Amino acid sequence: MTVSRTVRVGSSHGLHARPAKLFAQAAKDAGIPVTIAKDSGKAVNAASILSVISLGIDFGDHVVITADGDSAEQVLDSLTELLTTDHDEGA
Repeated sequence: MTVSRTVRVGSSHGLHARPAKLFAQAAKDAGIPVTIAKDSGKAVNAASILSVISLGIDFGDHVVITADGDSAEQVLDSLTELLTTDHDEGA
């Protein structure tokens, strides 16, 4: 089952190194294919930190994350939480 979700990025500096690493690692650990796209742009492998950073995602940008597998809803729940959290607080 393929599930997509549009999410507004909450990290005040967008998906730069640290938040991108957290997100890519969580996508990799999900064990199912996950992609991320900025707005209506090309989707990239969400488990690749370089691909995620290459999208140039900033605070407040909308991204579409898609997961394909039996646990797609749960995976998107956890990835949505990661994307909406400000990982730059106090940094």
